[in-house]
Amino acid sequence: MSNPMKGALRCLPSAVAAAGPIPPATENLSYSMLLPGGAYCAGLARESVGTLLTRHGLSDLCETAALATSELVAAAYRFTPDREMILRVRWQYEALRIVLYDQHPVHASPAAAEECRDRRSRSMWLLAAAVDAHGGDWGLAPVLTPGGGTKSWALLHR
Repeated sequence: MSNPMKGALRCLPSAVAAAGPIPPATENLSYSMLLPGGAYCAGLARESVGTLLTRHGLSDLCETAALATSELVAAAYRFTPDREMILRVRWQYEALRIVLYDQHPVHASPAAAEECRDRRSRSMWLLAAAVDAHGGDWGLAPVLTPGGGTKSWALLHR
């Protein structure tokens, strides 16, 4: 006699399989998206983050998170135009974490890398003000891969 349950579901207890999809909640907010890197991506990312936060019960953070997301994407575009970016949005340890990875190339010298980092930091004054008003934090650091890249983030508390 053949088993009516096929594939991966057969290893799950029947109560789990019958429970259905898990609804959005603050505790399960964890998304990643690949952005193609065009200038329009700031608006798309801002809208996506606003929708995600509303659905996961964090609408009180929407305005600041949308601004932070837009600033992270805009800075990445200014310093590495038209290159793919990865945006991650996650609720963890009672804080919203917005992280953006870009493909900024490796600099030839540590001095050039530091100068570039300083320029990018200064360009993110609006992000700094918004995050500070929410008692959060922000920053950027090189991604330690052979191809380079920059990881920039914003951390927001309720």
